[in-house]
Amino acid sequence: MSGPAPLTDHSTGPAIEPEVPVVLHAFVERVTADNPSMMRGPGTNTYLVGDGPLVVIDPGHDDASHRAAIVSAIRGRAVSAVAVTHHHADHAPGARALADAVGAPVVGYGHPTFDVDLAAREGTTLDGGSCPLEAWHTPGHASDHICWFAPSLGWLFTGDHLMEGSTVVIPPPDGDLTTYLETVARVRDDARVTVLAPGHGRLIDAPGAVASDVLDHRARRAAVVLGALRTRGPSSASDLRPLAYPDVGPERHLVATASTWANLLALVDAGDATMLGDRDDPQAVFAPSP
Repeated sequence: MSGPAPLTDHSTGPAIEPEVPVVLHAFVERVTADNPSMMRGPGTNTYLVGDGPLVVIDPGHDDASHRAAIVSAIRGRAVSAVAVTHHHADHAPGARALADAVGAPVVGYGHPTFDVDLAAREGTTLDGGSCPLEAWHTPGHASDHICWFAPSLGWLFTGDHLMEGSTVVIPPPDGDLTTYLETVARVRDDARVTVLAPGHGRLIDAPGAVASDVLDHRARRAAVVLGALRTRGPSSASDLRPLAYPDVGPERHLVATASTWANLLALVDAGDATMLGDRDDPQAVFAPSP
């Protein structure tokens, strides 16, 4: 049972250069952490947005070398906020030390595992001078996920919401696939968004097409998971993973199991499956609806 085809790569703009400031626009620079991996692609992108004061988005992991590269790119300019898209280890832990170094608050939605100085909510605005940023609460990949939208540019800084040429992992119980699909549809339907600036990889053009591709890809994956569930019968996510993701190597089994779990929960939400057990239990058993 084969899965959906890979997504089309709509990436554009300058190549990734680890720990080197790259000018993307008069109001935007990118400094990519030198932390490439299977899950992080070429590394985590930190963005400097504005024309004084600046907003620094996603300072990444707590690493002195990356922090020094960010401070060098700031070039002594005022910083109004160190903003994070979500609490994950490759995006947020560097925020506190950087905020202390530049004299700015840490801003984010907030999470039990990550403290912020200013709790951002839908519509919270950050001062980027001629390029203010507006918070979009986009839970799905993580419950506290925020995209930062620059209305004057049409750019959406997406963190791990949408990224270059691939889908993102939705890890339950903090992640929720049903909510994720709703927030991806929001990007698809907002014509003001003209460029996506992701947390990993290069800039992305054609945001509406990218979001539509992701939604179609996810629908096809849901059909594969549902078909696997109907074939095998009552199963946990780990039981079902070999059928739902038959082509992934051992290095991706944990991720594929989490993705299977997320898909099964979404099938329950849609009425296509039932569940015996708690939503937070990775060993819960699922069955196809009659």
